Amino acid sequence: MRFAHINIITDNWKRLSDFYINVFDCTPVLPKRDLKGDWLDKATDIQSAHIRGIHLALPGYGNKGPTLEIFQYAENNENLESLINRKGYGHLAFEVADVEDVVSRLLDHGGTLLGEIVETKIPDAGTLEFVYAKDNDGNIIEIQKWNIERPEVS
Repeated sequence: MRFAHINIITDNWKRLSDFYINVFDCTPVLPKRDLKGDWLDKATDIQSAHIRGIHLALPGYGNKGPTLEIFQYAENNENLESLINRKGYGHLAFEVADVEDVVSRLLDHGGTLLGEIVETKIPDAGTLEFVYAKDNDGNIIEIQKWNIERPEVS
């Protein structure tokens, strides 16, 4: 068994995929999807379902790793605003070399900050610098950098 993908539904798959490509260095995994048919209606329990979108390779895994699947249905239902403490899907997390640099790119591409960049020591784990933010669709993202503490060798 292995993890395959995370799916985000959007009203504009091209705009949202460009956000993840430009901010988090995700790369397209072709082919682009344009899916419809009786098989999809049965699988989704939606009559005349039509999905368009793309899979994006997540940084650090290459094209054989898990993907971020960004899909747009012909008709999307509206959802509640994403909140950090809402039950269900919480957030995606990206480990980065420079939190402030990625936050700058995120803001330049239409994302927003949810909170402030903070740094805290996690006992027996290291120092964590992180911030919660939102993509240009309002989905929550954690941007994090770990400084791992290594035990001293005697």
